[in-house]
Amino acid sequence: MVIKIAYIAGTAGAGVAAVHTSSYRVKFRKKEFLDLIDIANPKLIYQVNKIFFFAYDGFVMYTFECQAKDFMNQCILRAIEFSNQQWAHRG
Repeated sequence: MVIKIAYIAGTAGAGVAAVHTSSYRVKFRKKEFLDLIDIANPKLIYQVNKIFFFAYDGFVMYTFECQAKDFMNQCILRAIEFSNQQWAHRG
């Protein structure tokens, strides 16, 4: 099992990327989330406390029911915050 763990914080680059994504979230149970990972094959899975999430098909897919050991050969990035607020562009 390969689990790479890194810590990230918000940056201006992340904000620019967030402008182009959906603010919709889809919650899954453990089995369905792991099945979706097989389908989506995300390069990165993010973790904030007990929540694991990744972007797929314009949505944020997430679950509270997994642990880091559930993700074989996936890169897990530990983030410091998960927001359910849409990105607010100030210009």
